[in-house]
Parts: sequence; C-alpha cells; structure tokens
Amino acid sequence: MSEKCDVLVTGTGMFAKRFTNDIALTAPKPIKITIAAREVEEGRQLEWLRQAGNARAAIAERPAFFDTTFINWESPESVAETIAEWDPDVIVHAASVQPSKVVIDTSEWGRLAAVGSMSSTVVVQALLGSRMGKAMALAGSKATFMNCCYPDVTNAILKAMGFPVVSGGGNIEILASVFAGELGIRERGPIQVLAHHQNLKPFRGPAELRAGTPPPRVWIEGNEIDDVYERFTRVQLTKGPSIPISGCTAMPIILAYAGHRDYLGHVTGPHGLIGGYPATIKNGTLELNLPDGLSREEAIAWNQAFEEINGLTVDDGRVTYHGPLHDELARHSPELAAGFHVDDLDRVFAETVALREKLERQKATAA
Repeated sequence: MSEKCDVLVTGTGMFAKRFTNDIALTAPKPIKITIAAREVEEGRQLEWLRQAGNARAAIAERPAFFDTTFINWESPESVAETIAEWDPDVIVHAASVQPSKVVIDTSEWGRLAAVGSMSSTVVVQALLGSRMGKAMALAGSKATFMNCCYPDVTNAILKAMGFPVVSGGGNIEILASVFAGELGIRERGPIQVLAHHQNLKPFRGPAELRAGTPPPRVWIEGNEIDDVYERFTRVQLTKGPSIPISGCTAMPIILAYAGHRDYLGHVTGPHGLIGGYPATIKNGTLELNLPDGLSREEAIAWNQAFEEINGLTVDDGRVTYHGPLHDELARHSPELAAGFHVDDLDRVFAETVALREKLERQKATAA
C-alpha cells in the first residue's frame, strides 16, 4: 500500500508537465502529487517529471512533493487499482490518445479538426476519461475529478455517462489571462470572460483575419465591451498549443480543489457544460460567477451555439454532429456522422481511431 496522495495526475504530456512544474514553484502548503503514466510508453518521461518537480520545489523552497506510479488503461478495473492504491483527493486527468498537435496537423485528420472543429476529436479524447470515471466508481473514490482533455465538449459526454467530472483547465483561461496581461491587470476579478474553445482560433492568426467568427464576450469591471477584437489587436497566440499559458492555468484550479486556496477566475466544462465560464472555487466547491445581467441559461446557450453551428451536442445521452463537422465526417464515414449514444463510446472509439489512422496517411485537400 502506497502513501496516500493529495493529487493524482494522469499523463506526462506538455500540459501535465507545465502545471506540475508550476505547482512545484507555487504550492502554499504541503501537497503530495503522484504522476501516473503508461509504463512502456512514458516510463522515462515519468521519472524525469518526478525529479524535475522535486528539484523545482527545492529551488523555490515550496512544500510540494512528487511521486510516480504506472497506470494500466486497458480496463476500468485496472485503473481502479491505481486509484485504490493512492486514494487521491483530486484526480487531474490529462492523459489522451489524441495529441494536441492536431491543431497544426496537415493531414486529412488535421483538416477535419480545422474545418469541422476540435469536436472531431471528442470521441478519442473521451475514452480514457470514461475509463477513469468507471474506475472511480469501482474504487469507491470521492475524489474531485478534473478532466483536461478538451473539456469544452468532452466533459459533456463524461457527464452524460454519469461521471462526476467537475471541470477542466485551460482554453477560456488562456484568453482571460492574456487579456488581463495586455491590460496590465495583475489581480483576479476585474475581467470576466465567456468563451468557447472555438474562440481561440481567430487569435491564433493576425488581427486582420478575425472577422467572421464571433469574439468571446468580455466584461471589465462588470461592464461588457463591444470591441473585443479591436481592443486586443496585439494578442496573437501560437499556431500550436499554447501550453506555457494553458498548462499554467490549471495550477491555481488544482490547488483550489485540493483546498489550498480559493479561486476566482474561469473554468472550462464546469459540471459538464459546453464551453468556458467565469467561476469561483471556495472550500473546494465550484460555482459559476457570471457577470450581473447574464443569466445562467443565456451563458449556456451562447456556448452551446458554437457546437450547434459546427460541432456536436449531447442530449439525453445521444451525440449529434452538426454543420461542417457533420458534413466533413460524412465524407469519410456516414456511419460515424450519424452520431451515437454515449453508452457505445468504446465501439465508436475503435471506429474513429481506424478512421484517424487512415486520414493521417492522407495529405489534406484544400478547404
């Protein structure tokens, strides 16, 4: 039996590396983090993350302590063994079989994500998260479940499957923190943002090409501005994943779920909602923190509209594809484009991965 940990992190990719390194530098009180990964594929990287985390905590004189374990993703039962062994208070799921580099992929699979939105990857993003949710039930775990694998939409599927996913990190907080940085704001609270993952794409390119996509909604000191693109002309994200920002955004959220501090900011996919919202975490409990005059129903509908135009929605467990995503997917697989019930996720995952492997061998055609 291993010593209990405060936070169990799955994955050793760029996102997990960023927030574990940042926790090492900022932890306000003792915290034990166990990083879990697949032995064959990620063993060396896993050991390096442990060493780096402990070293950075020593450099910063912070009471963060890192350990490692291997996790077998073959079944919920095997995942449950890891959960039972470490008995975490918080599970931060950042392991995916869909690399984030898809945003710069030049194959037909990358084209599907570019034209049909990142929701083309939801099935691939959701599989390990679903196994984690089932494993938590098998292990009797009451841990706070934070999913960081495209939580804007994946969390809606996990919630429909009955799993207690609380939120994700990144995405909306990328924009909120960049906007605050540009305005010289260095405290939390003055800026509130309502944003979907699709709002990131215009900011990956030059300002003159942003027309045509609705901007995120932004409030400064409680007042909504109507010139988001003009106000933030200088903001231009990397074309690839914005890990130095996105990974960092998970750090204060994790510490809040672990009970180390309260949080005032933004989260993605809160309680399975699509998109990102202003939120607070107090005493480990997440609540929306919408601007005055913006109802919960209006905020949800605003984010959901992005998926209804080009993406997927989940209604009573049924996943339906919409707009260009449906049309692009139908070009390659009418069966997948017809949608599915979340209970069939494992079967649809196998079909989607087979399609991905086929499309990754094909150079993208013109949009």
